[in-house]
Amino acid sequence: MQHYKEFFKNKKITVMGLGILGRGLGYTKFMAECGADLIVTDLKTKEQLATSLKVLSKFKNIKFVIGEHRLEDFKNRDMIMKAAGVPFDSVYIAEAKKNKIPVEMDVSLFKKLAQEVKIVGVTGTRGKSMTTTLIYELLSKNLKNRKVYLGGNIRGVATLPLLKKVKPGDILVCELDSWQLQGFGDAKISPDISVFTSFMPDHMNYYRGSMEAYFDDKAHIFRNQKKDDVLIIRPGMKEFINKEDVKGKLIVINKKSVAGWKFIVPGEHQQENLACAVKVAEQFDIPINKIKKTVAEFKGVEGRLEFLKNYKGIKIYNDNNATTPEATIAGIEAVKTNKKNIVLLCGGADKKLDLTNFVKIVNKNCKAVALIPGSGTDVLLKDYELKVPYEIGKDFKEVVSKAIEFAKKGDIILFSPAFASFGLFNNEYERNDLFVKLIKKLK
Repeated sequence: MQHYKEFFKNKKITVMGLGILGRGLGYTKFMAECGADLIVTDLKTKEQLATSLKVLSKFKNIKFVIGEHRLEDFKNRDMIMKAAGVPFDSVYIAEAKKNKIPVEMDVSLFKKLAQEVKIVGVTGTRGKSMTTTLIYELLSKNLKNRKVYLGGNIRGVATLPLLKKVKPGDILVCELDSWQLQGFGDAKISPDISVFTSFMPDHMNYYRGSMEAYFDDKAHIFRNQKKDDVLIIRPGMKEFINKEDVKGKLIVINKKSVAGWKFIVPGEHQQENLACAVKVAEQFDIPINKIKKTVAEFKGVEGRLEFLKNYKGIKIYNDNNATTPEATIAGIEAVKTNKKNIVLLCGGADKKLDLTNFVKIVNKNCKAVALIPGSGTDVLLKDYELKVPYEIGKDFKEVVSKAIEFAKKGDIILFSPAFASFGLFNNEYERNDLFVKLIKKLK
């Protein structure tokens, strides 16, 4: 994909949202190396962005506008690179579109510039990270004649810089959230093989309570597929997707197809995610015995019902990436036994989601709850009734200590937040790392 350098060279590009997770840094550095004329603008402070700014300080072709956005940076430019999570009604993006300036995003721009690379895209309110990682393992370990890359929402990984590596016929497996899929919608493209795992309320603070707007972004994963493309869904997705709207081949998985397989990750919903991944592998004609072998060797994914430790007879699971009530319910259902022995560690920032069913499941299956302070926790305690013992910690370390105090031999500690991380943390990865660090210290 050598033409990418010519595409970026001397182009006037405004990067909206540098961030601190590494993706924005990755594609900004890449475009700077290609000779683009960049304006990088972010609402965060210089202190918050210090690590990213340090890496980019050597580039003379980058101008920084930090702590604010300016309308002037969205005029007379060749392109806007938009970070995930930029408000869909942003006045700055509206200004760019008014001035007929293309608005691009990381993965969708990669697809436009690397059309001979096959894209496998995975979305879903729940299950996309597990499914993406499993697909990557299945393909990378069993396709010897093709290179397989991982991109999209993977922590710290920017997709655009992969243009330096990929060749025609290579494969990119990418996790795509609703925000990344906005870029696909704008470009009127979709992945060659798409997986849509689940759809349920999430990000209602961003979508202002509109499930229709949320689904509209998600649906870009299949909306612009061609007749030779493939859409793979779990059975529960049939109520949301009309066959008439699918231009390619539609495959509805059956979890019975993987019944009895050796698979480390607990939970009925994970059996369905497994079946989705297997269907993708079958599109590449990988023999079933090789698929089974790879699945048996799979170690799971960090922060997704990840078994961390057996501490004094207490099993501790890290389900950090469960940031909705439904995701935490699935975690509870996956690890529960016939005893009421789950100590749930949850709470955080409000996402404007209904907690009725969540509270019902917690009261039925949990022996105690250790709560992370935050606006969502405040709503939970004010508007709902927890009928099990609970305590709130003043900080995350104290919350973990309270969970351990609640638990005894034979119990399960399930860290499954059900809420966003903001407030105590900059992002969910920071929360994940602190939990893992605190549990590793237990002797």
